[in-house]
Amino acid sequence: METFASFKVGGQKIYGMVHLPEPDLTGTPRPQHGFAGVVILHGFTGNRGGDHRLLPLLSRYLAERGIASLRFDFRGSGESEGDFSEMTVSREVEDAVAMVEYFKDLPEIDPERVMLLGFSMGGLVAALTAPQVRPHRLALWAPALPELWLKMLPGGFVPPAIMDQGGWPIGREFFLEMPRLNPLKAAGQFGGQARVFHGDADKTCPPEYGVRYAEALGCDCIAIPNGTHTFESLESTETLYKATAAFLLGE
Repeated sequence: METFASFKVGGQKIYGMVHLPEPDLTGTPRPQHGFAGVVILHGFTGNRGGDHRLLPLLSRYLAERGIASLRFDFRGSGESEGDFSEMTVSREVEDAVAMVEYFKDLPEIDPERVMLLGFSMGGLVAALTAPQVRPHRLALWAPALPELWLKMLPGGFVPPAIMDQGGWPIGREFFLEMPRLNPLKAAGQFGGQARVFHGDADKTCPPEYGVRYAEALGCDCIAIPNGTHTFESLESTETLYKATAAFLLGE
């Protein structure tokens, strides 16, 4: 079952999609205390659809295995309100915290088994969010590090106003905040069950990033063979989904 979700953060509407398992179709009875579920965080300039439908197909894959999920657009991205020029990692952390609380309050969800999954910059956001919301499990896909965006600055200087990055207006505060962020430190403060998944052919966020996150989290880093940053093959996507579902199910 798939239903739209909407509520406000900072006076701006966020739009998302809730996916719930259908026990009659999965053969899995509805748990007495609600379904385990995962909040999914998309990446930089992305949205809740993901590249080549990566995220909705993940939600449906998980629903077939008894795991609920919530995908949403950060403020300024996708269909949510706000302008992308206002986007900062801190704002996205605020959105993620609000979405986790929203998801926990749904009657179909077991609030003790709400998990968090972040892709790319969403992985960075998830690492910063985890110590605040204490997810049941934390999964990071190809997580990014602040240094990725600092390399974008011409001559190392922060632009005086808006930077036009391929038609995306990136605000000055986004770059000013980056050196102050320490997602690896936050990951080390999490202390819960975690796993990192990183494509071994990722040219955007090097696999080294995934290893650094795994070391901070004290968990495994699963290499996805031939996986690019967005897992651009049917084989790598299937491997990613299967490994992710196994972790979220505690297998």
